[in-house]
Amino acid sequence: MEVEKLSKNQFQVAATGFLSLFSLVGIMFYGLPFFYDFWVTDFEWTRAQVTSGNALAKIIVGPLFGFLAGWIIDRFGPRRLMLSGIVMGGVALIGLSSMNSLWQFYLFYLFNALGYMCGGPLPNQVLVSRWFTKSRGKAMGIIYLGIGIGGMLVPQIARSLTASFGWRDALMILGLLMVAVAFPMAWFVKEHPENTTVQLKQAETKIQFGDILKTWPFYLLAIGSMCSIGAVAGTTQNIKLFLGIDLKYSQENAANVMSIILGASIVGRLLMGWLADRIQKKYVMILIYSLVALSIPLLYLSETPGIIYLFAFIFGVALGGDYMIIPLMAAELFGVKVMGRIMGLIITVDGLAEALAPMLAAYLRDRTGSYANGFAALIVLAVIGTVAVAMLPSKKAT
Repeated sequence: MEVEKLSKNQFQVAATGFLSLFSLVGIMFYGLPFFYDFWVTDFEWTRAQVTSGNALAKIIVGPLFGFLAGWIIDRFGPRRLMLSGIVMGGVALIGLSSMNSLWQFYLFYLFNALGYMCGGPLPNQVLVSRWFTKSRGKAMGIIYLGIGIGGMLVPQIARSLTASFGWRDALMILGLLMVAVAFPMAWFVKEHPENTTVQLKQAETKIQFGDILKTWPFYLLAIGSMCSIGAVAGTTQNIKLFLGIDLKYSQENAANVMSIILGASIVGRLLMGWLADRIQKKYVMILIYSLVALSIPLLYLSETPGIIYLFAFIFGVALGGDYMIIPLMAAELFGVKVMGRIMGLIITVDGLAEALAPMLAAYLRDRTGSYANGFAALIVLAVIGTVAVAMLPSKKAT
């Protein structure tokens, strides 16, 4: 009877994570870049400005709330933080739909960053790590499918809504949809198995949070993930601008490329989650980060027929595994007892890279008239991330 009950709760945890990431990351994070070229055209903002909202908000929110959010999760559980994040994410999109000035743009991007921090990957990573052990990689892959499916669908949904109602109403509808999809399951989910407190006290007393911060694997993981996430974010946040303005793609064709990227990420999440349960996670992480580094150079050949679709598939597979592998590696290295705080710090530094790299690529494009230097900077970041991960220990720290 206990096994059956646990199986039901695990299903609920996976469904909650899937719908939360579908909304907070798939719709909100990957959906907003679809609207960047409208803001450049309607408000006469630069590329650097439309990517700076994400940057400045995460620079403020990450350092101020990243560790605090992790501490709250370790102390009180992820559920309440997740619920508040979902609401703030909805407020962000609805607010952006009615903005008319830069100060409003930045204000609602603060809600965007808070929603992402409180309701996105961090609480869901901890929730899944508490409920799953042997099949943790598969479970993490399943919840991260929400990002891929949400990100794959949102360009098509946003294109259709924009064509029918304009970009403002399209954003408002997406904001309402996001809350309606994610909030109910998060309200009812159980935060941990009934015996989790006893298990954590018995199992992971060898290494404490302060000790982890004194070890070099923590900093290698932070540097590696920060660089690769920066390369990924810099690409995804600029791809619509690159396709729509530089390459003169139609809204339909640009949306199709973005959907291919997120569709391929579904393959990446399933594949990398499956591999992570079978081989050492370090090698899976190296594979993912190498694919990021190898895919971005294809953008230099984007005018060659078919190359942009090859890029979209390879980059999408890497994107699918990139965010998902970080908590799996952290759990393998440090365990789950203090995972909220560990991932709070890592997500903070990752968030800084996720904020600054897109703005850097956009700034270089504004200054030079080409994305060549911006893409080169992203490739360098991806290579550094791969090297840092290659230096991680292959076995769990003891």
